[in-house]
Amino acid sequence: MTGNTLGWVIVAFVLYLLMMIAIGAFYAKGNNNSEDYFLGGRKLNGFVAALSAQASDMSGWLLMGLPGAIYLTGVGGDGWIAIGLFIGTTLNWLFIATKLRRYTIRANNSVTLPTYFENRFHDEKKVLMAVSSITIVVFFLVYCASALSAGGQLFESVFGIDYHVALTIGALVVLVYTFLGGFTAVCVTDFIQGMLMLVGILAVPLFAYHFLTTGGTTLSAGLEASGADSANFLNLMKNGSNNIVSVISGLGWGLGYFGMPHILVRFMAVRDEKEMTKSKATAISWVALSLGFAVFIGILGRAYLPELVNGNNEKVFIEMIKKVFTVEMRAPFIAGLFLCGILAAIMSTADSQLLVSASSVAEDIFKGLLKKDADDKTVMNVSRVTVLVVAVLAYIIAWNPNNTVMGLVSNAWAGLGAAFGPLVVMSLYWKRTNFPGAVAGIVTG
Repeated sequence: MTGNTLGWVIVAFVLYLLMMIAIGAFYAKGNNNSEDYFLGGRKLNGFVAALSAQASDMSGWLLMGLPGAIYLTGVGGDGWIAIGLFIGTTLNWLFIATKLRRYTIRANNSVTLPTYFENRFHDEKKVLMAVSSITIVVFFLVYCASALSAGGQLFESVFGIDYHVALTIGALVVLVYTFLGGFTAVCVTDFIQGMLMLVGILAVPLFAYHFLTTGGTTLSAGLEASGADSANFLNLMKNGSNNIVSVISGLGWGLGYFGMPHILVRFMAVRDEKEMTKSKATAISWVALSLGFAVFIGILGRAYLPELVNGNNEKVFIEMIKKVFTVEMRAPFIAGLFLCGILAAIMSTADSQLLVSASSVAEDIFKGLLKKDADDKTVMNVSRVTVLVVAVLAYIIAWNPNNTVMGLVSNAWAGLGAAFGPLVVMSLYWKRTNFPGAVAGIVTG
């Protein structure tokens, strides 16, 4: 990008980042106790809860990891992941959301998942709390690292700066507004970021498709020119027909939803069950559109940007935005806004994971195990220190520029889903689930 073009992109980024930090500062004054900081006082409206849950869920994986994987292999491999995630999201909102909100209130107004497990299974020795809290912190370190890594790749690609400098900038911004504002700030910013992500993921590929086909080139012809066999590239059963494991593995991603603390905590924070009804319809619609167009970006990107086969495939959406709005249309400020959509996906996940990790350490380990008489002010201070520590450790994990977003996310998603998913479902639907089974479920998972 030329100096003038880059200048407009920088303006868009600066305005966006300042707005996110301002929101964090504004909501800082509303945190009067730990329930406010961790659950926003259970006052979220349906639309904010829905978009916050889905924005915190998808992360940079939606706009970088998934399109990048589709770009390389076609829909027959990782296309099944998108289908599995849609099914998982739908089942999570329909069968888990309302029950979990209701049960966490009954279970001594539990504000975190480990506290819910402790109260649900009458764990007086707090074994469940310790095991689940440690599990959350360990896997969220990896998950948060994936978001910071995606942010580093974004800044590196857009501004041409060193990956490690770019990583540092992204980490600092997420840290500041999470540190200040707590859960409400995170959810409000996630709502804004969820809207920005949706607009970007719908608009950009449509413009790119227009420019690809304007000169008479078809999508199939573009795929063939890139070296991809269009018939197999677009065949959902290409890998699945020969290897049923790839189908089951892709669909299995959907089961992870039942064990994602940063998503489940949104269910716990919804204002009432009437608002929950609005949340369900909004969230399911959002995820259907987002996943479908993320796959489309990967397919279209192979034809529109064939040069990314050399290892930059996870930057396909970034490069698509740059080409459409700085080369084809010469609208660099718009390019900057849509690139902020990728940053939104990254930040909306990182902030949620930092906050849930903080709640596990401060509310569950510090107050639950070490200092039971700690007041709310002390707990909030411990949580803010935890946000800082977790961010630094995730930053260290993300330091290696060769890490892929897809690889980091898949490890974290599998760990959390296997550890907590079965137990969450059983705790809500099977009365005979007991304490030994709960411990065994987390550890073996």
